[in-house]
Amino acid sequence: MARVMARPGDIDSAVDRAAIGSAAGVLRSGGLVAFPTETVYGLGANAADGAAVARVFQAKGRPPSH
Repeated sequence: MARVMARPGDIDSAVDRAAIGSAAGVLRSGGLVAFPTETVYGLGANAADGAAVARVFQAKGRPPSH
């Protein structure tokens, strides 16, 4: 599975189309994407892909029923 990682400050006002395209590809293939927010990193998945959503819970160590 491909890994895409951004650090806070990596993406400024200029849109990094290559990074966005890579992250979109990871999401389309059922992978997870970590992204910085103002305070912590977020973990994203394709919400329409039940297996990908289950991987978010697994990655966070949370039960699927959470």
